[in-house]
Amino acid sequence: MTFDEEVYEYLKAVPRGKVVTYGMIAHAIGRPRAARQVGNALHRNPTPVVIPCHRVVNREGRLAPAFAFGGPEVQATLLRSEGVEVVDGYVDLTKYLWQGS
Repeated sequence: MTFDEEVYEYLKAVPRGKVVTYGMIAHAIGRPRAARQVGNALHRNPTPVVIPCHRVVNREGRLAPAFAFGGPEVQATLLRSEGVEVVDGYVDLTKYLWQGS
């Protein structure tokens, strides 16, 4: 499985209404120093509806400044449609961070 495929498989498990960070994904797939590469993989996401890259935020809960599929406004809209509160471009990680595998 390629790096990108590992990222996508992990992300498919993140439930609606939850978010994860780039670093969490990198750590979960055994590449703890590859958070930036996770972001690059998300920009190449071949199926954004199937692979919910909008559920990824930075370690502070900030939305992606250059969300690959329409900008941070689209990311915020997608998250809000799942019940995630977005305030001034941030998600409250104490409420919405997924602690899955």
